[in-house]
Amino acid sequence: MLNHLFVHLRNYAVKEKKTLYLLSTVILFWSLFDGIITYIVPIVITDSGISKTLMGIILGTSSVAGALFDFIACRLFRNTYYKKLFIIMFAICFGFPLLLFKAHSFFMFVIAMALWGVYYDLRVIGTFNYIGRFTPKNAHSESFGVLQVFSSIGYLVAPLIVGLLIADSLNWQPFALSWIFLILSIIFFLILIRQTRRDGESDCVRGLCELAETRRSFLSEVVLWGRVGKILFPVLLLTFFLSFSDAFFWTIGPLVAESLSEIGEFAGVFMMVYALPPLIVGWTVGSFTKRYGKKHTSFLCLFFGGLFLTFFGYINNPFILMADIFIASFFMAMAYPAISGAYADYISETEEYEKEIEGLEDFYGNLGYVAGPIMAGFMADQLGNGNTFSILGLLGVIMSLILMAVTPKSINVRSRLESAA
Repeated sequence: MLNHLFVHLRNYAVKEKKTLYLLSTVILFWSLFDGIITYIVPIVITDSGISKTLMGIILGTSSVAGALFDFIACRLFRNTYYKKLFIIMFAICFGFPLLLFKAHSFFMFVIAMALWGVYYDLRVIGTFNYIGRFTPKNAHSESFGVLQVFSSIGYLVAPLIVGLLIADSLNWQPFALSWIFLILSIIFFLILIRQTRRDGESDCVRGLCELAETRRSFLSEVVLWGRVGKILFPVLLLTFFLSFSDAFFWTIGPLVAESLSEIGEFAGVFMMVYALPPLIVGWTVGSFTKRYGKKHTSFLCLFFGGLFLTFFGYINNPFILMADIFIASFFMAMAYPAISGAYADYISETEEYEKEIEGLEDFYGNLGYVAGPIMAGFMADQLGNGNTFSILGLLGVIMSLILMAVTPKSINVRSRLESAA
Protein backbone atom coordinates (compact mmCIF):
# COMPACT_ATOMS: atom_id res chain seq x y z
CA MET A 1 0.00 0.00 0.00
CA LEU A 2 2.78 2.46 0.91
CA ASN A 3 4.69 1.60 -2.26
CA HIS A 4 1.52 2.18 -4.29
CA LEU A 5 1.09 5.56 -2.60
CA PHE A 6 4.67 6.60 -3.40
CA VAL A 7 4.26 5.56 -7.05
CA HIS A 8 1.18 7.76 -7.34
CA LEU A 9 2.94 10.68 -5.73
CA ARG A 10 5.91 10.33 -8.10
CA ASN A 11 3.68 9.98 -11.17
CA TYR A 12 1.70 13.07 -10.28
CA ALA A 13 4.88 15.06 -9.82
CA VAL A 14 6.11 13.88 -13.22
CA LYS A 15 2.79 14.91 -14.74
CA GLU A 16 3.28 18.40 -13.29
CA LYS A 17 0.25 18.32 -11.05
CA LYS A 18 1.86 19.96 -8.07
CA THR A 19 -0.99 22.44 -7.83
CA LEU A 20 -3.40 19.52 -7.37
CA TYR A 21 -1.55 18.64 -4.18
CA LEU A 22 -1.68 22.23 -3.03
CA LEU A 23 -5.45 22.18 -3.56
CA SER A 24 -5.55 18.82 -1.76
CA THR A 25 -3.79 20.40 1.23
CA VAL A 26 -6.33 23.22 1.22
CA ILE A 27 -9.08 20.57 1.25
CA LEU A 28 -7.29 18.62 4.01
CA PHE A 29 -7.35 21.48 6.52
CA TRP A 30 -10.81 22.58 5.40
CA SER A 31 -12.04 19.01 5.99
CA LEU A 32 -10.56 19.07 9.50
CA PHE A 33 -12.55 22.25 10.08
CA ASP A 34 -15.76 20.86 8.58
CA GLY A 35 -15.25 17.43 10.19
CA ILE A 36 -15.23 19.05 13.63
CA ILE A 37 -18.36 21.02 12.76
CA THR A 38 -20.10 17.94 11.31
CA TYR A 39 -19.41 15.87 14.43
CA ILE A 40 -20.56 18.42 16.98
CA VAL A 41 -23.67 19.78 15.21
CA PRO A 42 -26.02 16.84 16.11
CA ILE A 43 -24.69 16.91 19.68
CA VAL A 44 -25.12 20.67 20.01
CA ILE A 45 -28.69 20.47 18.74
CA THR A 46 -29.80 17.50 20.87
CA ASP A 47 -28.04 18.93 23.96
CA SER A 48 -30.29 21.98 23.61
CA GLY A 49 -33.31 19.73 24.25
CA ILE A 50 -34.39 19.16 20.64
CA SER A 51 -35.57 15.66 19.64
CA LYS A 52 -33.80 13.53 17.04
CA THR A 53 -36.69 13.97 14.62
CA LEU A 54 -36.59 17.75 14.86
CA MET A 55 -32.81 17.64 14.80
CA GLY A 56 -33.01 15.82 11.45
CA ILE A 57 -35.33 18.50 10.08
CA ILE A 58 -32.94 21.23 11.22
CA LEU A 59 -29.98 19.50 9.58
CA GLY A 60 -32.01 19.08 6.41
CA THR A 61 -32.51 22.84 6.13
CA SER A 62 -28.78 23.22 5.40
CA SER A 63 -29.26 21.39 2.15
CA VAL A 64 -32.54 23.13 1.35
CA ALA A 65 -30.51 26.34 1.40
CA GLY A 66 -27.79 24.65 -0.64
CA ALA A 67 -30.28 23.41 -3.23
CA LEU A 68 -31.76 26.88 -3.63
CA PHE A 69 -28.26 28.30 -3.87
CA ASP A 70 -27.39 25.86 -6.68
CA PHE A 71 -30.02 27.37 -8.93
CA ILE A 72 -29.34 30.95 -7.87
CA ALA A 73 -25.61 30.45 -8.49
CA CYS A 74 -26.25 29.80 -12.19
CA ARG A 75 -27.60 33.34 -12.45
CA LEU A 76 -25.61 35.02 -9.68
CA PHE A 77 -22.14 34.10 -10.99
CA ARG A 78 -21.03 34.89 -14.51
CA ASN A 79 -18.67 31.93 -14.20
CA THR A 80 -17.82 29.32 -11.59
CA TYR A 81 -14.13 30.18 -11.28
CA TYR A 82 -12.78 28.31 -8.28
CA LYS A 83 -10.79 31.17 -6.70
CA LYS A 84 -13.82 33.40 -6.41
CA LEU A 85 -15.96 30.60 -4.97
CA PHE A 86 -13.33 29.57 -2.43
CA ILE A 87 -12.86 33.15 -1.20
CA ILE A 88 -16.60 33.49 -0.54
CA MET A 89 -16.60 30.05 1.08
CA PHE A 90 -13.80 30.95 3.50
CA ALA A 91 -15.58 34.17 4.49
CA ILE A 92 -18.75 32.26 5.44
CA CYS A 93 -16.81 29.48 7.17
CA PHE A 94 -15.03 31.94 9.40
CA GLY A 95 -18.24 33.19 11.02
CA PHE A 96 -20.02 29.85 11.19
CA PRO A 97 -18.50 28.36 14.40
CA LEU A 98 -19.38 31.50 16.37
CA LEU A 99 -22.97 31.42 15.14
CA LEU A 100 -23.28 27.72 15.99
CA PHE A 101 -21.78 28.26 19.46
CA LYS A 102 -24.29 31.01 20.22
CA ALA A 103 -27.33 29.19 18.74
CA HIS A 104 -29.85 27.90 21.28
CA SER A 105 -33.20 28.20 19.49
CA PHE A 106 -34.75 26.43 16.51
CA PHE A 107 -34.64 29.64 14.46
CA MET A 108 -30.93 30.27 15.14
CA PHE A 109 -30.05 26.69 14.27
CA VAL A 110 -31.93 26.99 10.96
CA ILE A 111 -29.96 30.14 10.06
CA ALA A 112 -26.71 28.39 10.94
CA MET A 113 -27.65 25.36 8.83
CA ALA A 114 -28.46 27.58 5.84
CA LEU A 115 -24.96 29.08 5.94
CA TRP A 116 -23.51 25.59 6.31
CA GLY A 117 -25.29 24.46 3.15
CA VAL A 118 -24.08 27.45 1.14
CA TYR A 119 -20.40 27.21 2.11
CA TYR A 120 -20.36 23.46 1.44
CA ASP A 121 -21.85 24.03 -2.01
CA LEU A 122 -19.22 26.64 -2.81
CA ARG A 123 -16.50 24.12 -1.98
CA VAL A 124 -18.06 21.42 -4.17
CA ILE A 125 -18.63 23.67 -7.21
CA GLY A 126 -15.19 25.25 -6.88
CA THR A 127 -13.54 21.84 -6.77
CA PHE A 128 -15.37 20.65 -9.88
CA ASN A 129 -14.29 23.83 -11.66
CA TYR A 130 -10.64 23.22 -10.77
CA ILE A 131 -10.63 19.58 -11.89
CA GLY A 132 -12.49 20.36 -15.12
CA ARG A 133 -10.04 23.14 -16.03
CA PHE A 134 -6.69 21.82 -14.88
CA THR A 135 -6.74 18.03 -15.34
CA PRO A 136 -7.11 15.90 -18.49
CA LYS A 137 -10.28 13.88 -19.00
CA ASN A 138 -8.58 10.52 -18.50
CA ALA A 139 -7.32 11.66 -15.08
CA HIS A 140 -10.59 13.07 -13.71
CA SER A 141 -11.51 10.11 -11.50
CA GLU A 142 -7.91 9.77 -10.34
CA SER A 143 -7.75 13.49 -9.50
CA PHE A 144 -10.97 13.29 -7.51
CA GLY A 145 -9.53 10.19 -5.84
CA VAL A 146 -6.48 12.17 -4.72
CA LEU A 147 -8.67 14.99 -3.39
CA GLN A 148 -10.84 12.43 -1.61
CA VAL A 149 -7.77 10.96 0.09
CA PHE A 150 -6.78 14.31 1.58
CA SER A 151 -10.38 15.15 2.46
CA SER A 152 -10.76 11.78 4.13
CA ILE A 153 -7.71 12.38 6.29
CA GLY A 154 -9.45 15.46 7.66
CA TYR A 155 -12.75 13.68 8.27
CA LEU A 156 -10.79 10.73 9.69
CA VAL A 157 -8.84 12.69 12.29
CA ALA A 158 -11.49 15.28 13.24
CA PRO A 159 -13.89 12.89 15.06
CA LEU A 160 -11.05 11.40 17.09
CA ILE A 161 -9.88 14.85 18.18
CA VAL A 162 -13.40 16.01 19.01
CA GLY A 163 -14.16 12.78 20.85
CA LEU A 164 -11.23 13.45 23.18
CA LEU A 165 -12.15 17.13 23.65
CA ILE A 166 -15.77 16.43 24.59
CA ALA A 167 -15.18 13.30 26.67
CA ASP A 168 -17.12 14.91 29.54
CA SER A 169 -19.02 17.83 28.01
CA LEU A 170 -19.12 20.04 24.94
CA ASN A 171 -17.44 23.43 25.47
CA TRP A 172 -15.72 26.16 23.42
CA GLN A 173 -12.57 24.14 22.62
CA PRO A 174 -13.82 22.30 19.47
CA PHE A 175 -15.04 25.60 18.03
CA ALA A 176 -11.66 27.29 18.60
CA LEU A 177 -9.82 24.32 17.10
CA SER A 178 -11.98 24.45 13.99
CA TRP A 179 -10.86 28.06 13.42
CA ILE A 180 -7.21 27.05 13.62
CA PHE A 181 -7.64 24.46 10.87
CA LEU A 182 -9.61 26.93 8.76
CA ILE A 183 -6.80 29.49 8.98
CA LEU A 184 -4.29 26.84 7.87
CA SER A 185 -6.53 26.04 4.90
CA ILE A 186 -6.62 29.72 3.93
CA ILE A 187 -2.83 29.95 4.12
CA PHE A 188 -2.38 27.06 1.69
CA PHE A 189 -5.07 28.51 -0.56
CA LEU A 190 -3.00 31.70 -0.87
CA ILE A 191 0.03 29.57 -1.74
CA LEU A 192 -2.06 27.79 -4.40
CA ILE A 193 -3.05 31.10 -5.96
CA ARG A 194 0.58 32.19 -6.08
CA GLN A 195 1.70 28.88 -7.58
CA THR A 196 -0.94 28.81 -10.34
CA ARG A 197 -0.11 32.42 -11.23
CA ARG A 198 3.58 31.52 -11.43
CA ASP A 199 2.92 28.46 -13.61
CA GLY A 200 0.67 30.43 -15.94
CA GLU A 201 -3.10 30.05 -15.94
CA SER A 202 -4.30 31.24 -19.30
CA ASP A 203 -7.23 28.85 -19.15
CA CYS A 204 -8.26 30.22 -15.78
CA VAL A 205 -7.82 33.84 -16.75
CA ARG A 206 -10.07 33.26 -19.73
CA GLY A 207 -12.67 31.67 -17.49
CA LEU A 208 -12.50 34.59 -15.06
CA CYS A 209 -12.65 37.44 -17.55
CA GLU A 210 -14.94 36.26 -20.32
CA LEU A 211 -18.69 36.47 -20.09
CA ALA A 212 -20.47 33.21 -19.55
CA GLU A 213 -22.84 32.06 -22.24
CA THR A 214 -25.60 34.53 -23.03
CA ARG A 215 -27.60 35.17 -19.90
CA ARG A 216 -30.79 33.15 -19.95
CA SER A 217 -34.14 34.11 -18.52
CA PHE A 218 -35.36 32.38 -15.38
CA LEU A 219 -37.76 30.24 -17.39
CA SER A 220 -35.07 29.32 -19.94
CA GLU A 221 -32.76 28.25 -17.13
CA VAL A 222 -35.48 26.07 -15.63
CA VAL A 223 -36.14 24.45 -19.02
CA LEU A 224 -32.42 23.81 -19.58
CA TRP A 225 -32.04 22.29 -16.13
CA GLY A 226 -34.95 20.01 -16.95
CA ARG A 227 -33.43 18.91 -20.27
CA VAL A 228 -29.94 18.29 -18.87
CA GLY A 229 -31.39 16.68 -15.75
CA LYS A 230 -33.43 14.23 -17.81
CA ILE A 231 -30.31 13.14 -19.71
CA LEU A 232 -28.23 12.72 -16.54
CA PHE A 233 -31.03 11.44 -14.31
CA PRO A 234 -29.57 7.97 -13.50
CA VAL A 235 -26.24 9.52 -12.54
CA LEU A 236 -27.98 12.27 -10.57
CA LEU A 237 -30.07 9.66 -8.76
CA LEU A 238 -26.89 7.93 -7.66
CA THR A 239 -25.53 11.27 -6.42
CA PHE A 240 -28.74 11.75 -4.45
CA PHE A 241 -28.47 8.37 -2.75
CA LEU A 242 -24.77 8.68 -1.93
CA SER A 243 -25.44 12.04 -0.30
CA PHE A 244 -28.55 10.62 1.41
CA SER A 245 -26.44 7.81 2.87
CA ASP A 246 -23.62 10.08 4.00
CA ALA A 247 -26.07 12.49 5.66
CA PHE A 248 -27.80 9.53 7.29
CA PHE A 249 -24.55 8.37 8.85
CA TRP A 250 -23.33 11.77 10.00
CA THR A 251 -26.72 12.48 11.58
CA ILE A 252 -27.00 9.31 13.66
CA GLY A 253 -23.35 8.17 13.71
CA PRO A 254 -22.13 10.63 16.38
CA LEU A 255 -25.07 9.64 18.59
CA VAL A 256 -24.22 5.95 18.10
CA ALA A 257 -20.58 6.70 18.89
CA GLU A 258 -21.41 8.50 22.13
CA SER A 259 -23.64 5.56 23.18
CA LEU A 260 -20.88 2.96 22.87
CA SER A 261 -19.87 2.78 26.53
CA GLU A 262 -17.39 -0.02 25.79
CA ILE A 263 -15.00 2.37 24.04
CA GLY A 264 -15.54 5.33 26.40
CA GLU A 265 -13.67 8.51 25.54
CA PHE A 266 -12.51 6.95 22.28
CA ALA A 267 -16.05 7.13 20.87
CA GLY A 268 -14.67 9.24 18.03
CA VAL A 269 -13.00 6.09 16.69
CA PHE A 270 -16.42 4.91 15.47
CA MET A 271 -16.70 7.86 13.09
CA MET A 272 -13.02 7.58 12.31
CA VAL A 273 -13.61 4.05 11.01
CA TYR A 274 -16.31 5.37 8.70
CA ALA A 275 -13.97 8.08 7.36
CA LEU A 276 -10.94 5.79 6.88
CA PRO A 277 -11.82 3.86 3.66
CA PRO A 278 -11.78 6.89 1.31
CA LEU A 279 -8.16 7.39 2.30
CA ILE A 280 -7.38 3.90 1.01
CA VAL A 281 -9.52 3.65 -2.12
CA GLY A 282 -8.76 7.13 -3.43
CA TRP A 283 -5.42 6.00 -4.82
CA THR A 284 -6.82 2.98 -6.66
CA VAL A 285 -10.19 4.10 -8.01
CA GLY A 286 -8.68 5.31 -11.29
CA SER A 287 -7.52 1.83 -12.26
CA PHE A 288 -10.99 0.37 -11.56
CA THR A 289 -12.87 3.00 -13.56
CA LYS A 290 -10.53 2.58 -16.53
CA ARG A 291 -11.28 -1.13 -16.55
CA TYR A 292 -14.99 -1.25 -15.66
CA GLY A 293 -16.20 2.27 -16.47
CA LYS A 294 -17.06 5.09 -14.09
CA LYS A 295 -20.81 4.51 -13.82
CA HIS A 296 -20.63 0.71 -13.60
CA THR A 297 -17.94 0.90 -10.91
CA SER A 298 -20.06 3.25 -8.82
CA PHE A 299 -23.22 1.11 -9.17
CA LEU A 300 -21.42 -2.07 -8.12
CA CYS A 301 -19.83 -0.31 -5.16
CA LEU A 302 -23.22 0.95 -4.00
CA PHE A 303 -24.57 -2.62 -4.19
CA PHE A 304 -21.82 -4.15 -2.02
CA GLY A 305 -21.76 -1.20 0.38
CA GLY A 306 -25.50 -1.48 0.93
CA LEU A 307 -25.27 -5.24 1.33
CA PHE A 308 -22.83 -5.02 4.23
CA LEU A 309 -24.74 -2.15 5.83
CA THR A 310 -27.87 -4.32 6.12
CA PHE A 311 -26.07 -6.32 8.85
CA PHE A 312 -25.68 -3.25 11.09
CA GLY A 313 -28.86 -3.73 13.15
CA TYR A 314 -28.04 -7.36 13.96
CA ILE A 315 -24.55 -6.78 15.44
CA ASN A 316 -24.11 -6.19 19.18
CA ASN A 317 -20.34 -6.26 19.52
CA PRO A 318 -19.01 -2.69 18.98
CA PHE A 319 -15.79 -3.91 17.39
CA ILE A 320 -17.57 -6.16 14.88
CA LEU A 321 -19.92 -3.25 14.28
CA MET A 322 -17.00 -1.00 13.39
CA ALA A 323 -15.59 -3.68 11.07
CA ASP A 324 -18.94 -3.85 9.28
CA ILE A 325 -19.02 -0.06 8.94
CA PHE A 326 -15.49 -0.08 7.58
CA ILE A 327 -16.35 -2.57 4.82
CA ALA A 328 -19.59 -0.78 3.87
CA SER A 329 -17.81 2.57 3.84
CA PHE A 330 -15.00 1.08 1.71
CA PHE A 331 -17.38 0.34 -1.15
CA MET A 332 -19.34 3.57 -0.77
CA ALA A 333 -16.08 5.52 -0.83
CA MET A 334 -15.16 3.96 -4.18
CA ALA A 335 -18.43 5.18 -5.71
CA TYR A 336 -17.83 8.87 -4.94
CA PRO A 337 -14.74 9.64 -7.07
CA ALA A 338 -15.94 7.25 -9.78
CA ILE A 339 -19.17 9.14 -10.37
CA SER A 340 -17.46 12.52 -9.82
CA GLY A 341 -15.12 11.60 -12.66
CA ALA A 342 -18.15 10.98 -14.87
CA TYR A 343 -19.46 14.48 -14.12
CA ALA A 344 -16.07 15.98 -14.94
CA ASP A 345 -16.21 14.13 -18.27
CA TYR A 346 -19.59 15.66 -19.08
CA ILE A 347 -18.26 19.12 -18.18
CA SER A 348 -15.19 18.68 -20.41
CA GLU A 349 -17.34 17.49 -23.30
CA THR A 350 -19.92 20.30 -22.99
CA GLU A 351 -18.20 23.31 -21.42
CA GLU A 352 -21.06 25.61 -22.41
CA TYR A 353 -23.27 23.71 -19.95
CA GLU A 354 -20.69 23.57 -17.16
CA LYS A 355 -22.77 25.58 -14.68
CA GLU A 356 -25.90 23.54 -15.32
CA ILE A 357 -24.10 20.20 -14.85
CA GLU A 358 -22.31 21.41 -11.72
CA GLY A 359 -25.53 22.92 -10.41
CA LEU A 360 -27.58 19.77 -11.02
CA GLU A 361 -24.94 17.54 -9.44
CA ASP A 362 -24.87 19.69 -6.35
CA PHE A 363 -28.66 20.15 -6.37
CA TYR A 364 -29.27 16.40 -6.23
CA GLY A 365 -26.55 16.06 -3.64
CA ASN A 366 -28.34 18.66 -1.55
CA LEU A 367 -31.65 16.84 -1.96
CA GLY A 368 -29.94 13.82 -0.45
CA TYR A 369 -28.63 15.91 2.42
CA VAL A 370 -32.15 17.25 2.95
CA ALA A 371 -33.89 13.86 2.99
CA GLY A 372 -31.09 11.97 4.77
CA PRO A 373 -31.11 13.78 8.13
CA ILE A 374 -34.90 14.00 8.22
CA MET A 375 -35.35 10.28 7.55
CA ALA A 376 -32.48 9.34 9.86
CA GLY A 377 -33.84 11.35 12.77
CA PHE A 378 -37.40 10.10 12.34
CA MET A 379 -36.41 6.46 11.91
CA ALA A 380 -33.97 6.57 14.83
CA ASP A 381 -36.77 7.84 17.10
CA GLN A 382 -39.16 5.13 15.84
CA LEU A 383 -36.92 2.10 15.20
CA GLY A 384 -33.65 2.71 17.01
CA ASN A 385 -30.25 3.62 15.61
CA GLY A 386 -29.19 0.14 14.48
CA ASN A 387 -32.29 -0.73 12.49
CA THR A 388 -32.16 2.58 10.60
CA PHE A 389 -28.77 1.64 9.16
CA SER A 390 -29.98 -1.82 8.13
CA ILE A 391 -32.87 -0.26 6.22
CA LEU A 392 -30.48 2.21 4.61
CA GLY A 393 -28.34 -0.69 3.40
CA LEU A 394 -31.36 -2.47 1.94
CA LEU A 395 -32.35 0.68 0.06
CA GLY A 396 -28.82 0.89 -1.33
CA VAL A 397 -28.98 -2.65 -2.70
CA ILE A 398 -32.35 -1.98 -4.37
CA MET A 399 -31.18 1.36 -5.81
CA SER A 400 -28.02 -0.15 -7.30
CA LEU A 401 -29.93 -2.94 -9.05
CA ILE A 402 -32.37 -0.44 -10.57
CA LEU A 403 -29.59 1.85 -11.78
CA MET A 404 -27.62 -0.99 -13.36
CA ALA A 405 -30.74 -2.05 -15.24
CA VAL A 406 -31.83 1.33 -16.61
CA THR A 407 -28.65 3.41 -17.11
CA PRO A 408 -27.33 3.71 -20.70
CA LYS A 409 -23.78 2.52 -21.25
CA SER A 410 -22.81 5.90 -22.70
CA ILE A 411 -24.31 9.34 -22.01
CA ASN A 412 -23.50 12.12 -24.49
CA VAL A 413 -25.01 15.34 -23.20
CA ARG A 414 -24.34 17.52 -26.25
CA SER A 415 -25.71 15.09 -28.84
CA ARG A 416 -28.81 14.39 -26.73
CA LEU A 417 -29.49 18.11 -26.30
CA GLU A 418 -28.94 18.82 -29.99
CA SER A 419 -31.21 15.98 -31.08
CA ALA A 420 -33.94 17.23 -28.75
CA ALA A 421 -33.64 20.84 -29.94
